[in-house]
Amino acid sequence: MGKVQKKLIFPFLFSLFLLLFSAHGKICLPFSRVFVGMDTFEKLIRFAKEEGLSTLPLGERTVRIGLYLVGTPYRHYTLEIDDQIESPSVNFQAMDCWTFYEISLAFARMLHYDESFWSPETLLKLIEIERYRNGECTGSYLSRIHFLEELFVDNQKRGLLVDKTRSLGGVPIHRKVREMTVGWHQYRYLRHNPTLLPAMAKIEERVSALKVYHIPKAAVPSIEPKIKNGDIIAITTHDLHSYTSHVGIAYRDSQGILHFLHASSTHHQVYIDKRLSDYLNSIASDAGIIVVEPKEVPLNLIETSQYPAAALTPVASTKKSFFPPIQ
Repeated sequence: MGKVQKKLIFPFLFSLFLLLFSAHGKICLPFSRVFVGMDTFEKLIRFAKEEGLSTLPLGERTVRIGLYLVGTPYRHYTLEIDDQIESPSVNFQAMDCWTFYEISLAFARMLHYDESFWSPETLLKLIEIERYRNGECTGSYLSRIHFLEELFVDNQKRGLLVDKTRSLGGVPIHRKVREMTVGWHQYRYLRHNPTLLPAMAKIEERVSALKVYHIPKAAVPSIEPKIKNGDIIAITTHDLHSYTSHVGIAYRDSQGILHFLHASSTHHQVYIDKRLSDYLNSIASDAGIIVVEPKEVPLNLIETSQYPAAALTPVASTKKSFFPPIQ
């Protein structure tokens, strides 16, 4: 091919590329970037079938998946996977506290559907539905919900969870959230896109104004019997610039003791920690907890999305990915 032809065809191909992806509503990352740990996913599928997990309530399913992942290495900032493009993601090889709970919950939710929908694509879509504002990732870092307290409000409005904190005796707390604008250099996307900081500051202002309730840790022992297996437990902090500092899953053992199941930076892995109230009392900076009960995601939210319809048909009939690779 001559130089003149190359000069003509490359701009054409690039324009075509942008046109195709604009039809999808976003530019997407390669599948190998957004989904890591296929072997573990396939083992979990076999485990779910052998144990009949699909017949269990959502909370029980979530706990069983979380327990299966015990021992998975802990890694900070596993939500940060690119310098520019934001995308739903799953990493079974390493997790932080947020990705541990959301993968466990999304996998458990996936088991509610027919087995033909048990696929990486469905799991990624379920992650998107929970993790992003109004359930949609636009490719922008700002479409992701970066604060658990905002995620709980957003998801409750869409019927995806019930925040039980106030009904369990929770009291209001107020914070001037500045976590991400003050510590922006810790976040990969913000380091490479500092022009996002003013918009992030406005998000923090909105989050600061939310009506947030928590159960002070001194009151947790008395309400532990009311917390269900598989409830999501967010840890509130005494830090005046953050509402929450950690998150995990409520796990009640065979003796009835309520443990905190989480990806632990102290233990460097997904770990079954001590009784929830004892865990809170062992950390001076912990102020209390927020308790939410996730609900099933209706199948129509999986089937009606911005992705091409073929990407959401049962696994048996297609191998097409949600995420066409960027060449």
